[in-house]
Formats: sequence, C-alpha cells, structure tokens
Amino acid sequence: MILNPSTIIMMASFLLLCLSSCNALNKNRTCVSELSNPEVPAETLITQGTPVDASHTAATADLVIKNAKVVTIDKDNPRAQAIAFKGQTIIAVASNKSIEKYIKEGVTEVIDARSRLVVPGFNDAHIHFKFVDPDYIDLRYTTDPGMITEKVKEAVAKARPGELIRGGHWEHEMFYNRQWPTKELIDSVAPNNPVVLFRADGHSVLVNSYVIRNSGITKETPNPFGGQIQRDPVTTEPTGIFKEKAKALLKYGQIPVHQTPKEQEEQRMRGWQAAFDLAMKSGVTSIQLPPGGDFDIYQKFKDMGKLTLRVYSGGSLTADRQKLRRYTELQKRYPRDGNWIRFGYLKGFIDGTLGSGTALFFDPYVDAPENTGLAQMAYEELEKLVVTLDKTGFQIGIHAIGDKANHWVLDAYEKAQQLNGKRDSRHRIEHAQILHGHDIPRFAALGVIASMQPTHCITDKRFAEKRIGTERCKGAYAWQRLLDAEAAVAFGTDYPVEPINPLEGLYAAVARKDRAGEPGNGWFPDQKLSMEQAIELYTLGSAYAEFMEDRKGMIKEGYLGDVVIFNNDLMTIPHDQIMSAKVDYTIVGGKVVYKRKGIN
Repeated sequence: MILNPSTIIMMASFLLLCLSSCNALNKNRTCVSELSNPEVPAETLITQGTPVDASHTAATADLVIKNAKVVTIDKDNPRAQAIAFKGQTIIAVASNKSIEKYIKEGVTEVIDARSRLVVPGFNDAHIHFKFVDPDYIDLRYTTDPGMITEKVKEAVAKARPGELIRGGHWEHEMFYNRQWPTKELIDSVAPNNPVVLFRADGHSVLVNSYVIRNSGITKETPNPFGGQIQRDPVTTEPTGIFKEKAKALLKYGQIPVHQTPKEQEEQRMRGWQAAFDLAMKSGVTSIQLPPGGDFDIYQKFKDMGKLTLRVYSGGSLTADRQKLRRYTELQKRYPRDGNWIRFGYLKGFIDGTLGSGTALFFDPYVDAPENTGLAQMAYEELEKLVVTLDKTGFQIGIHAIGDKANHWVLDAYEKAQQLNGKRDSRHRIEHAQILHGHDIPRFAALGVIASMQPTHCITDKRFAEKRIGTERCKGAYAWQRLLDAEAAVAFGTDYPVEPINPLEGLYAAVARKDRAGEPGNGWFPDQKLSMEQAIELYTLGSAYAEFMEDRKGMIKEGYLGDVVIFNNDLMTIPHDQIMSAKVDYTIVGGKVVYKRKGIN
C-alpha cells in the first residue's frame, strides 16, 4: 500500500497526540517519550504495576565498570558505583543495580573495580609531548655534578667522533653545592663531540668547548636581546651556560648519523610508541601542546587505530603571514568540534624562568640585586601581536613566570578586549607562577585561564624565597587564591620539564611539600587544594581550557568515555602514599588501552 502525504501527516499527528497523553491514559505503563528522555533516571522507568523488561529499555553496553568508587567531577551527580560505555561514549553513570540492564552476557565486557577509585582521564594542559629518545642522557634528580661527567663519558664511548651528545633535566639547585655547572665538567670526556645538556626548565643549556668554538663565541661576544651568556667572573670567558635567546647563538657542528630512510622511520615510530605508552601508563588521556606538535604522526597513529590520547596542538605566536595561513589551514583540517586531533592555541614567551633567574619582575631578585629578569620582547610588541591575533580569532597562550611578566600579559589581553570587543576567547597564561595580588582578580574579569603546573611549586620552592623573598612568594603558585577569585585554572605537567605522571602534580597540589616529604603543614599551606579540587583542575579545568568542557572532563552520560582506575583511593590515603599509587586501567573512548600487568 502506498500512502499519500496527507495520510502520513494525519498518522503522525495521531501518534504525537497519543504520546503526549501517555502519562494521563496509561498509569501502569512506561511511555515511549520517557524512554527517549535522557533526563529521566533509569529507576523511574519502572513505574507502578507490571515491571518492564530492562533488556528492552536500555542499550547494550560494550563495556561496564561496576563495584567502583566513581568520582565523577559532575556536581549534579558527584558519586556513582558504575559506568556503562557504548562506542566512545558514556551511556550511564549509576548504581550497581541500575547498571545491570546495560550488560548482556557474551557482548558486554565487565570490569569489576572491587571498590577501586575511578576518575575522569587526565588532561595535561601544558605538555611538550614528543617521541622518546633512548640515547638522551637523563640527569633528573642528579645531586652530584660529577654524575654529569660520568654519564657524558658513557654516551661518548658509544658514539663516533663528531656525533651530537644530547641530554638534560639537570637542576643546579639540587646539586650539593648549588652552583651552576660549567663546561669543564664535560670537556675532558668529550673533546671531539658536541655536547648540549638542557637545564630542567629548558631555558638554559650547558655546552662544551667544542660547541663554543664551533659557534665562534668568545668573551667579546655580546649578550643578545633577551639572552645571557654566563661568564667566568675572573676571565670573562663563557662558562658553557647559555640562557634564553643566547641559545640561538649556538652551532653544534655535529656530523650526521647515517641511517636508511627505513631505519629512520622505524626509530621514529618506536620513539613515538614509547611516548604514547608512557602516557597510557600514567592515566593521561588528553594532551595540550604549545608549538612543536607533529600532526602527521598523530594522524598516522589514528589511522592505524593506535592513537591512545586526544591531542590539542597549536603553533607559535607570530606575525608571519605565511605561518598564520598554515595555522588557518590546520584549524580547518583539525577543527575545534573534533574529538581526537584539534588545532590549539598560539604560544609566545614574555620572560624566562625562576630557576634560571630570567623570570621578569617589577623588583630585583633578592640574590641578584642587579637583575630583574629578561623580557623576551618589548611590551609594545607583545600588545601588537596579541591585539592582531585576537582579532583573527586565534586562542593565545603566553608563557609568564614573574609578576611583571604576568601583569604585561594581562594588560595585553585587556587591550585586545578594549579594541576588538569581548568574546569567548579563553586566552591563557602558561604557568602564571608568581602574581602580584592586584592581578589575581583580573584573570576572572578578563576570562583568562591560568594554565598551571603544580609540580613546579614543589620543585621551585627550594630556592624561591632565596630568589625573590617571602613576601612575593605569597603570590607564588597561588591556586586557591585564583579559585577564590573565580578564575579558571587548568593543570598540567610541563613534561619533560617535570615528570608526566599526574600523581606528582596531585601530591604537589594537596601537600605543597617536597617529594621526599617534610615536617609541617606545607609551603604556604593556605594555598593547598583538596584532592577532588586537584583532580577537577586536571580534568574539567583542562577541558575548559581547550573548549571541550561540554563533552570531556567529567564522568557523565553523553561524555567521551575517558576514565582511569587506580589501585588506591586517592581521596583517603595519606599524602605520602599518593605518588606510589598505580594506574590499573586507562580507558580512552570506551576502550581499554592500558591494563597494569597482573591486574584481574
């Protein structure tokens, strides 16, 4: 039978009338309209009278987690026992009893959490994520400068003359003598190889005499704008330390390492797989990168079905029209409404770091009264760039550590609003480490996101008061003051400056003590957060910073299925046990991408 349009319209109207009258006419039945309404709790679908077969009222889940302590970060439903996933999405967050209707034997994978903690997947809002280089010399946590000599010696023994030796993560404030290292540490063991060793913050490097000679640098070479060549106070010869823009003077002169294209690609893929594995084991399900991301590699892993985290990757703050055209093309190819690979923000620098003594302050450093830091550009240049790029619609993130640097960036963002009008730009200050009290309320007023890394607090607190004094430190790593002023805060790690493991950041946020633990209530304890606050800033706070709070950052029906299961309850264990907790499962898009060995 063929129905004409008039008949179809009449039948549709009749059906709608029936549905709208369903509750009034059928007290003991479940209405179709109720089943299609996601706001109606599952329990209310069973009304008075004859029970309804749950298998006909709920979708069959692909994956279910039950018997869990679910901390959802959803203020409307803060706790749950179970989660159901269908495809990449969460379809239910409920009690153990209610979740049973989503389970079908032989179809649904069920994880019995056995009362373990489940939280949203961690979203690292500031990370320099790249492939893992097995030959890179890791000097993290080194306390004896002599270890630098030994490790470089080992690397040289495996290299040919002229090959570049790379390493880093050293922190001179951790050395027993707290002195800057010099080229003499490595000259004797690497006379015929260029050596470059990055300080933990990446803003200073140590190189050997081989590199200095090849660069044509002498004691007469002037400091560039925004940079410093550290010099021996007696001879004025370069010591081997180059800070900020002085690094651009270096020419390593290394010989190429001969590999076939196939060998290069295999090494590249192994390095990237190792990086993704590291993130999975740490419970990191999303990352936000400043410049330096590799869209081709993300796309390649996605095409292979091996991309195990979501990527928000941006570019450099620039006035170069060719680069801006490239960024616009990437925005179109990787749009904001995507879920896996998205173009991010444009990042610039206005100062250096506290550890290197290059962060920009209003007042001089206490331990170096002649120094107020190194601006990386004039304020007028910063303002012009920000106003121009804001007008074109880009999100902007500026690295700022010192109080003057943060003040300048806030001024530039305010000027952009005055000239271009206010919009939902969500511009960011990357690090926002040391703030003047009157600038803290400006974050919320201007809608600026404080993109912060809690581990910087427990790393830098060893020398912060020595550098800038106690009074200025009251505005250092001031998470709680920012939250009290209703600012948006996002947490990350700054990996590889700090370890990628979010547990170290959570510990830093709730304890504000060094990693070894220490007596007392922590450094400026009024700024400590609760564990739930810290998790929120690492998840929902970070999602907001990348315009994804509508579908990521909470364990909620309709949200992306990114969650982490821990072996210990971070909400209740003592602070000194937080960093030793383990990720048992990492789930991304409703799929188990990591399961700790030995876990049932």
